[in-house]
Amino acid sequence: MLKKLLVIFLLTTTLFAQEYEEENRYALGEGIQAGSLPLYVGGYFSIDYRNKDSRSRYRIDDLAFLAYGNYEKFSYMAELEFKEFYTLSETDTGDTTEQDTSLHIERLYIDYNFNENYMLRVGKYNSQIGFWNLLPINVLRDTTSNPVSTYKIFPKFTTGLYGSYTSYNDGELKVDTMIQHNDDLDENYNNYVIDEHYALGVTYSKEELDLKLNIGMFDTYMPDNTTQNLYYFLASMKYETEEYQIMSEIGTQKSKENFTTEYAGYLQGVYRLNYKNAVILRLESYNDKFSRIQDEMVIFGYTYRPIYPVAIKAEYQLHSLEKENQFLFSLSVLF
Repeated sequence: MLKKLLVIFLLTTTLFAQEYEEENRYALGEGIQAGSLPLYVGGYFSIDYRNKDSRSRYRIDDLAFLAYGNYEKFSYMAELEFKEFYTLSETDTGDTTEQDTSLHIERLYIDYNFNENYMLRVGKYNSQIGFWNLLPINVLRDTTSNPVSTYKIFPKFTTGLYGSYTSYNDGELKVDTMIQHNDDLDENYNNYVIDEHYALGVTYSKEELDLKLNIGMFDTYMPDNTTQNLYYFLASMKYETEEYQIMSEIGTQKSKENFTTEYAGYLQGVYRLNYKNAVILRLESYNDKFSRIQDEMVIFGYTYRPIYPVAIKAEYQLHSLEKENQFLFSLSVLF
């Protein structure tokens, strides 16, 4: 029954999205302005299906609400999200359902742009590390799954200050820093529980090429309730034209004594057949010393966008750990 409902929901959403765009009554993905106020409200959702080791999972994964806008030199973003809102798992021994109705603070920050060179941010935001982590919304990404490096190496979110300086001479050079010395706004919604995070990033962009380096340190709670300082380094590259994109990130993480993640990285290519269809190939590898897991994988993906704020994605993952092989399918919509 759930499978039929997902198919009907997918088709209905796609048809309505196309109709809205054609009639210009509402630009899907751009939110709705609250009167003449500098306030837009919107949101997004994603549903997905996974088949892994002869087990199936159906899930309403993301259900988020956004409020954003700008006024003079100020801008802001507020994002509240239900994560893994509903999950149905099918196994040989029977079906189980889970529901998480906790509403999490994913982003809540205010920006102040002094001029075209300097800006300051305060609040909770996506850690400005690499390129993939800057796309927190499922529909904007090329695949349903995230590379392992994006949640193994560094905290996905930071609560504190962020500042950047950008120069526009021969290309664009950006230097930024993150400082957290306080509790997370929502410590249950991050890949690490942290109350300290210090990081520095340098990005150079020219024409189609972007290069980026990030280094940082954060403290986190370990399973034995002690805290440990972890240090990381991430190097990133992105080359993009209208037809294709090549993106790569590789990083490492260590404590004072030894490596916790010796390496984690990926190389991904996206070829756009046209403005609606794209094929994706991603190679990944990581060696997690803490969990003693080492894996290499190849991901084949396909994305169809009837319009840009609607993404229908399928992918198949081949792992060196055979029981990790899996098929993923998702529908995500930004409204």
